[in-house]
Amino acid sequence: MTRKSVAILQSNYIPWKGNFDMISMVDEYVIFDDVQYTKRDWRNRNRIVTKDGLKWLTIPVRNMSFHQKIVDTEIVSDGWAEKHWKILKQNYKEAAFFSELQARIKEMYERASRENYLSRINYIFLKGICGLLGIQTDIQWSTNYYPEGLKSDRILDICLKAGADEYVSGPAARNYLDVASFEKNGISVKWMSYKGYPEYEQLHGYPFFHNVSIIDLLFCCGVDGTRKNMLSFT
Repeated sequence: MTRKSVAILQSNYIPWKGNFDMISMVDEYVIFDDVQYTKRDWRNRNRIVTKDGLKWLTIPVRNMSFHQKIVDTEIVSDGWAEKHWKILKQNYKEAAFFSELQARIKEMYERASRENYLSRINYIFLKGICGLLGIQTDIQWSTNYYPEGLKSDRILDICLKAGADEYVSGPAARNYLDVASFEKNGISVKWMSYKGYPEYEQLHGYPFFHNVSIIDLLFCCGVDGTRKNMLSFT
C-alpha cells in the first residue's frame, strides 16, 4: 500500500532552497495561510546578495489588525514588482545564468504584479520555480481542508483530512508539535534537516550566505546547478 507524505508551511515570498527541498520530498505540500500574518517575517520578504551585502526585498502590505490572516493580507503598492525586478537585474545581471533565466523570472513578476493578495503572489513564485526545477508535488491550500484546532492540533487535522501517513516538519516545530498525538493517529513524523548544503559561487565577494532566496542560487548556478545543490536531488 502506497504511503502519503505531507508537509505544511506558511506562505513565504520566494523562499530559500530548503523550502523547495521540503516540497520535493513529499507527495503533497500544503500552504498554511489561514493563520495569523506575522510582521517582519518571511511572509512578505526575503533576502538577496547585492554589491552592498545582504538586502531585503519586501512586498508592502496592509496591516489591518493583529489577528489578520496571511490569506487576507493585501498589497498596498502597485509598483513593488517592477521595483524588485529592477533590483534583481542590477545585482544579478553578471551572474552566470541570469540571461538564461531572466525571461522566466520576469514573467513571474509580471503575473504577480496583477495580484492584490500576498498569498496569491507567493503562490505564483512557488509554482513557477517548482516548474523550473521539475518538482511535481501536489500543492494545496490549507483553506481547502477547513482545518480545526490550534497549533499542533490544527496541523494534525490537515494531515488527517489529506490522508497523510507521514508528516514532514521543519525543525522549528519541535517546540510545539505533539508527536505522540500524530503517532496515535497513525501518522509518523519526519524531521527535515537542512545540514549538508554545499556552498556555491555567489556574486560580490562576501562570505557565503546560505539563508537567502532561491533566486540567488538559480541565477548563480542555473536549473541543473540548483538541483545539484539541493538535498532531495542528490
